[in-house]
Amino acid sequence: MSISKTDSCRLCPNECGVNRVNRAGRCGASEKPKIAKYYLHPFEEPCVSGKRGSGTVFFCGCGLKCVFCQNYAVSNNLTGKEITVKELAEIFRRLEDMGAENINLVNPTHFVPQIAEAFSLYRPKIPVVYNTHGYEKEETLEIANTFTDVYLPDMKYFSPKVSERYSGIKNYFPVASKAIDFMIKCRKTRFNGDMMTSGVIVRHLILPLNTADSVEIIKWFSQYKNEAYFSLLGQYTPFGKIENFKELQRRITRREYEKVYSALLDAGIENYFVQELSSASEEYIPKWDF
Repeated sequence: MSISKTDSCRLCPNECGVNRVNRAGRCGASEKPKIAKYYLHPFEEPCVSGKRGSGTVFFCGCGLKCVFCQNYAVSNNLTGKEITVKELAEIFRRLEDMGAENINLVNPTHFVPQIAEAFSLYRPKIPVVYNTHGYEKEETLEIANTFTDVYLPDMKYFSPKVSERYSGIKNYFPVASKAIDFMIKCRKTRFNGDMMTSGVIVRHLILPLNTADSVEIIKWFSQYKNEAYFSLLGQYTPFGKIENFKELQRRITRREYEKVYSALLDAGIENYFVQELSSASEEYIPKWDF
C-alpha cells in the first residue's frame, strides 16, 4: 500500500484514488509528510502524557474534516510544513531525547506508509501511540500495526445522520467500529507503572444536542469494557467552520455532561477516564509552529 507515481491513494475509507505525487487527495495531503507541530504534549490521558509529556507529532490534512475540529487550521486549512521521511525519523529521535513518554502520532492515517518508512530508519525505545479519528481501513491499520503499541481512536458518531451533518459521510460508525474492533483484537492492555505500554483507549467527545448519540456509543463500547479503556471528553469548544450549525456554537451544558457520564456508570464500564467540563477552553488548543 505504498504511495508511488503509479499508485492511486486508497489509504482511507474515502478511497479518492488520487495520485498524490501530482496533487493532493481528499484529505488535502500530497506525497510528503506535512506537520504543524511536534512537542511534549501534557494534555492527553494521564497514562499517555505521564509526567514528562507525550512526544506528539501533529500531521496536516484529514480524511474526515469535521466542521467543529479544534485543530481546524491543521486538518482543513493545512497550516504546516512539508518534511522528508528522514526528517520525520529525526523528529522521533529528538522527541525521545527530550524525554518523551512515547511517540504520539496525531491524525496519521494518510501518511501511514511514510511513517512506517521513518520507523524503519529509527525506532525509538519508547511506545508509539496511533492517535486517530477512527475512520480507518483495516488494510491501512495492518501497516500501522507494525509500529503501533497503543491505539487512541475516536468514536465520534453513532447516527449516520449526525456523521453526515458534521463530517459529510454516512458510514462513519460501521467503518470506525470495525476498525476499533481490529485494534482491540491486536493490542492487549499492559501498563508499566502508571503508563500504558500496550492497549486501546477509545475516546468520545460529547457534542451539544447530541447526548443520544453519546449514550448509544457507550452501549456499543460496553462489549469491550474488559478489553479496552474508554475516555469521555467534555472539552467541546466552539471552533472550526460552524457558522451554519447553531447547536455547535455553544459548549455542552452540565446537564448534557451528567447525562452521558451517568450512562457510562450505568453501563458498568470500570476502565475509563472522564474529562472535566473545565477543559472546554481554547487554551488547550496548541499553538502551531509552521
